Amino acid sequence: MAFSKSQIPFTAQHYLVCGTEDCEKNCQFYCNDCHHPMCEQCRDEHQRSPDTRNHEVVPYQQRKRQLPEVKCHTHVNRYLDMLCEQCQVPVCSKCAIKDHGGHTFTDLETVYAEKCGVCLNEINKIEEYFLPTSQDLLKSTKEDSNEIKKIMDSIRASMKAEAESLKRMVDALTSDNIKQVNEQEKSLLQLLNSQDKKYNDYISYLNELVKKFHDYLSSKNLQILMDEITKNLKIDPIPETTKPVPPVFTAGQYSKEDVTKLLGRVTVPDTKPVNREIKPMETVSTHNKQDREKSAMKQTLSLSSSFTKVREYKVPVIDSVHHISLGKSGRLWASDHIGNLVQTDLQGNQLQKIQTNGRFEGHHTVTQDGDLIFTDRKNKVINRIKQDNTITEFIKTGDWEPISIHSSRINGDILVGMIQGGEAKVTRYNKTGKEIQNIQRDNKGQGLYSDPHFITENINGDICTSDYKKHAVVVVNKSGQHIFSYKGQGSIFPFGICTDIVGHILVCDDNNIKVDILDQDGQFLSQQGVIFFYPRGLCVDDKNNLHVGNYQSNTVMVFKYLF
Repeated sequence: MAFSKSQIPFTAQHYLVCGTEDCEKNCQFYCNDCHHPMCEQCRDEHQRSPDTRNHEVVPYQQRKRQLPEVKCHTHVNRYLDMLCEQCQVPVCSKCAIKDHGGHTFTDLETVYAEKCGVCLNEINKIEEYFLPTSQDLLKSTKEDSNEIKKIMDSIRASMKAEAESLKRMVDALTSDNIKQVNEQEKSLLQLLNSQDKKYNDYISYLNELVKKFHDYLSSKNLQILMDEITKNLKIDPIPETTKPVPPVFTAGQYSKEDVTKLLGRVTVPDTKPVNREIKPMETVSTHNKQDREKSAMKQTLSLSSSFTKVREYKVPVIDSVHHISLGKSGRLWASDHIGNLVQTDLQGNQLQKIQTNGRFEGHHTVTQDGDLIFTDRKNKVINRIKQDNTITEFIKTGDWEPISIHSSRINGDILVGMIQGGEAKVTRYNKTGKEIQNIQRDNKGQGLYSDPHFITENINGDICTSDYKKHAVVVVNKSGQHIFSYKGQGSIFPFGICTDIVGHILVCDDNNIKVDILDQDGQFLSQQGVIFFYPRGLCVDDKNNLHVGNYQSNTVMVFKYLF
C-alpha cells in the first residue's frame, strides 16, 4: 500500500485527508503500526492485505503518538527504541546487548504513548478543572473587591450623612439659642432705655428748677421771692431703678465618646471568614461534560470536499430568503427583500410574521436570551421582540442608519453595521444597549467600510462584514484593528455571511453564485454551489448544518459540510 511522501494529513483546503498516495478522501482512521492516516476504503484494503492485516487500525482520534526518531549518543547509526526497566533510560539495541546485559526491556514507543497519554490527561485536568476553577476564584476575588468598595463607599456616605444630620441639628439648636439671647438682650435694653429716659427727664427737671431759683435770686420783688420760695422749695426725689440681671451661658458637658455615640462607629464583626468554595473535580467534570464534547467535536471536525444536501424546507409568505436568524427550540426567522420577516419551525410552519423596512441586508438577529432584534433604517432605531411577542424600541442610533446586526454568541454584545452620508462604521453595544465601541477607520485613517450590509462574529472575536460596495469581506479583530479583506477568487459581490464552530468564514458570492469558505486568517479553502440555486442568506445551526437561503425562491437548503 503506497503512502504520500509528506505524510501530512491536511490538503490546501485544510481538511483531514487520507495519507494514501493519490487518495483525497476524508481521513477517519489511523494505523498505529504504520503511523498513517487513512480513509474507510483504504482501511479496508489495509486490513485485507496479508502484510498488514494484523496491524492495529483505530479511529483517528484514538491514534498512538509516533515515537520521535532520536539517535543513540553512543551508537550514532542506531535509534533509541527500548526502555531499560532497571536503569529507566532509553537505549538502542546495541546498548541493550553491550551495557545492559541481563536487564529487562520495554518497547519505548509503548512507554512513550503511555507517557503522552498521562501528559494529555494532566493537560485536560488543568484546562478543564484547575484553570477554570482558579479563574472562577479569581473572578470571585474581583467581585468581592468591587463589593467591598461598594460597602466602604456606603459606610462613608452613611458617616457623612450622620455628620450632616447632627450638624443640621446643632445649627438648629444654636440658632434657637441665639434667637433666645437676642430676645433677652432686647428686653434688657428696653428696660435700660426706659431707665435712661427716666434719668434724662429728671435731670431736665433739675436744670429747670435751678434756673427757676436763679430767677428768684435776681428778682427785686421780695414778696414774690418770699411766696415762691416758701411754695416751691421742695425738690422731687431721685427716681429709683434696678440694675439688669444678664443671662449666664452654661457650656454643654460632653465627651468624645458622647459624640461617637451620636455619629455612630465602624466595627468589624467578630465573624470567622468563610473559605471560598472550591468545587470538587468530579462536580466540575460533570458540569463541563457538554463543553468537553463540544470541544472534542471541534477538534474532530474537518471541512468536506463538497456539500452534502441533508434536506430542504420552504418559508411561507415570502418569495425569497435574503437573511436567516436561528433562534431557540428549532425556530428561525427569515426575511425577504420587501420587509417581510417570518418566524417558522424547521419544517417550514409559520409561527408569526411582522412587517419591517428591511430589504437586502442582514437586518435581524436573535440574542442570547432568545429575543429577536431588528434594525429600522427609516427611524434609525433597533427594535426588540421579546418571546411574549411584545415589540419595544431598544437602541437609538442617532444620525446613523442601522443596516445590519448580529448578536454575539461569545458575550451577548450587539454588532451593528451603519451608514451616514457616504460614511460607514460598525458599532458595538453591550447586551443592555449601551454603546461601547465604534470601528470606522484603519491605522492609516482610511475608511474600513462602505456598505456593511451583513455582519457576524467569529469564534476568536473577529468581526466579519460583507461590504457590497467594497466588493470584499472585511475582517477586524475585537479591538477594531484591520486583519484582512477578502476580495474573492477574481471578484466577489458578498451577501450573507456566517461562521462555524471551527472558525471558518462562509460567505455568499452573488457574482459566482456560490458559497466561499475561508479560514479565520482569510485563506481561501473552497467554493461550493448548487445548480439552479442562488445563495443569499446563511447560518449554521447547533448540529453544524449549513442553512442556505435562495434569493429566487422561498426554499432553504440544509447541507452537511463538516465531517
